[in-house]
Amino acid sequence: MNLHVSGPENVWLSEESCTLEDFKTVLADRSGWSGAPNAITVERDIPIYDARSIKDRIDDPQSIGTLMAEWAQIFLDGPGIVVFKHAIDDAAIMDDATAVLDTIIEKERETNTGGDHFAKTGANSRVWNAHEKMCVAAPEVFARYYANNVIPLIARSWLGPYYQVTAQVNVVRPGGQAQTPHRDYHMGFQSFDQLRQYPAHAHRLSAALTLQGAIAHNDMPIESGPTKLLPYSQRYLPGYFAANLVPFQAYFEEHYAQLPLEKGDMVFFNPAVFHAAGANRTSDVHRFANLLQIGSGYGRSIEVVDRGRMAVALYPVVSAMKREGVLSDRAVDNVIAAGAEGYPFPANLDNDSPTSGMAPPSQQELFATAIAEGWEADRFAKEIDAYEARRVSH
Repeated sequence: MNLHVSGPENVWLSEESCTLEDFKTVLADRSGWSGAPNAITVERDIPIYDARSIKDRIDDPQSIGTLMAEWAQIFLDGPGIVVFKHAIDDAAIMDDATAVLDTIIEKERETNTGGDHFAKTGANSRVWNAHEKMCVAAPEVFARYYANNVIPLIARSWLGPYYQVTAQVNVVRPGGQAQTPHRDYHMGFQSFDQLRQYPAHAHRLSAALTLQGAIAHNDMPIESGPTKLLPYSQRYLPGYFAANLVPFQAYFEEHYAQLPLEKGDMVFFNPAVFHAAGANRTSDVHRFANLLQIGSGYGRSIEVVDRGRMAVALYPVVSAMKREGVLSDRAVDNVIAAGAEGYPFPANLDNDSPTSGMAPPSQQELFATAIAEGWEADRFAKEIDAYEARRVSH
């Protein structure tokens, strides 16, 4: 991934920039990565962590900072992938979230063909913008689900604060076919003609704008087709071209890693890692994953999400759960980060000029202030309406 600019050939990439031998060299190079000393094991080059151990470190900023730095190094120069066992170890939370999402699937069945940009119609059930839909349908379940510590820690380790969660549920039914290997959003969604127009440093930086993740809502044995991943492939600079070239796809199919997941496990990876959902070769496992695309506050998320609507739905529930001791202060912060907009821009600086500092307040700051001061839900809803009105151009 190191970029030393010395001429046009190093600035403008194309499919001609890709050679399989260079790719193999990059995959074999372990320099720049110091390993995963806090992982409980490493399987097929993928570090695996016991998420239950995080609770013992969460109140020690130095300890948790060391752990987050380890994950960042894995995403940048290491295998590019981490797995968390027991990330949500409360079966009731998983069951309640699954039930809500199942209900949404059933409601959409009549108008949704069930396909997406990778699967044939009927091979799966896809819920786009599952994040907002789940929040509005069942804010209490959403709050319990996203109170989890793993998502904010891993998101901040790669993206920093003010990240934006989007989620798309995918249920792959028995017989569902494997995906073609690919890289993901942003540049993974662009054609060769479009990719050639971006300088090499933009290819490098694209992956720093997104973190891919998945939450397993049921046990996923290998036969059910959990995601196939090629460790270290995010390090190959012209990889947005290479992922779509037949020799590289063939190499992927010969060398990918695939790990089984259990209900409540999570996997996260750099979006530049070559990956593909596997084929569901079972007769009875409906592979159910909540797919997370977590975007940097500095970037553009893949989906339109009405976070003001989400915040209004969440506020009375979160406020009550905090008063009743159901959610800790940290859990409240986690839910706010998942549901409200953290980055204050773009703003209409005529209407919303900063009163202090360089930026106006964000939705997240407004939400936190309301919780701290015990606002009534009606007042919070009006403040959100006023916040959004200030962000309209005139």
